Amino acid sequence: MGLKYQAVTWNRHKKIYDGVLLVGIALYLGLFIGLSSYFQPEINAPTLIIRSTGTLALLLLHLILVIGPLSRLDKRFLPILYNRRHLGVTMFLIALIHGGFSILQFHAFGDLNPIVSVIVSNTHYGNLMRFPFQSLGLLALIILFLMAASSHDFWLHNLGPVVWKGLHMMVYLAYAVIVLHVMLGVVQIEHSPWLLASLGCGMILVISVHVLSGVLILKQHKLGSEALKEGYVQAGNIDQIAENRAKLLTYEDQSIAIFKYENMLSAVNNECKHQHGPLSEGKIVDGCITCPWHGYQYIPKNGTSPPPFEEKIATYKVKLIGDQIWVDPRPNPPGTLVSPCQINLS
Repeated sequence: MGLKYQAVTWNRHKKIYDGVLLVGIALYLGLFIGLSSYFQPEINAPTLIIRSTGTLALLLLHLILVIGPLSRLDKRFLPILYNRRHLGVTMFLIALIHGGFSILQFHAFGDLNPIVSVIVSNTHYGNLMRFPFQSLGLLALIILFLMAASSHDFWLHNLGPVVWKGLHMMVYLAYAVIVLHVMLGVVQIEHSPWLLASLGCGMILVISVHVLSGVLILKQHKLGSEALKEGYVQAGNIDQIAENRAKLLTYEDQSIAIFKYENMLSAVNNECKHQHGPLSEGKIVDGCITCPWHGYQYIPKNGTSPPPFEEKIATYKVKLIGDQIWVDPRPNPPGTLVSPCQINLS
């Protein structure tokens, strides 16, 4: 890839992710082919491959489409979001096997080139019951190929974020085309009400999680706008702060240490009263902010030193909107009690 671009490397998390993915794919294909062979022994091998890979690719596409909104609704889905590009490329390869076997089985024994045959063998575009659904499948496969081929960061850097993002947003076009491809194929060939019902449930799931995620984003945007009106400033993401540690926010003449502890957030002036040590570089010890220089301590919610000491520092109001931290940079008088902000992320 040259000096600037590197080939994909697999760290431990990626190996686990891809391992689980490959095991899941193997189990699905094994169960599908095994059960189909048992209950429908008359089905030949190419048809089994077409059906198993087609349903698997469709299942993986639904997973890809819901990962993003689900991770916004509930942070526990973030591990699935990790390395989604591998999932997308894998889905394309499975769809390619499905498409390849379909073209070979239905178009490889005529005089025309099989790809040309897919396009010209059925031109009943005005008849819903005879619509050329295989052409829709070919179109979807081309879109998925463009996305898979451009998944590496090389294309992101050279195409630019806007073009690259626009290209990969075509997954929704591919999904719409695939839904039509499957529905028309089922009506014309498979005649399976279960497959249609499953596809309908999948569509409802995809639409529902996107709507819910959109509502959440709008709500967070509204709350963020309200916070700005109230004088709050955005201080970053909650995940940027380790447990019992702090994040430094510098705003105009204020230096503020935001601490995360016991599922709560509190903000205090960053300067220790002893010798102006940076409290944001310290940590919570025995429930108290502990200065890294000389160990002076302060209670996070009110900025006062534990008895018998009497030092006090300013406190600040904190809000958590989604996973974003907002702080009112206007200091309260030293020693003022401010209720900690509860961390309640799903």
